[in-house]
Amino acid sequence: MGVDDKIKNAAQDLGGKAKEATGKATDNERLEAEGHGDQAEAKMKKAGENVKDAFK
Repeated sequence: MGVDDKIKNAAQDLGGKAKEATGKATDNERLEAEGHGDQAEAKMKKAGENVKDAFK
């Protein structure tokens, strides 16, 4: 996994956590769900990169 990819995935995960927290604080279910989605997407990207790294 390249350093750029790690940074992008970490930023997406943190952004998702921030959206989720904001959604909970403002009782905005849509924003909270969007935050969950962003976190899940970041985790899937990380898992894919880990698989690619394993085969190098």
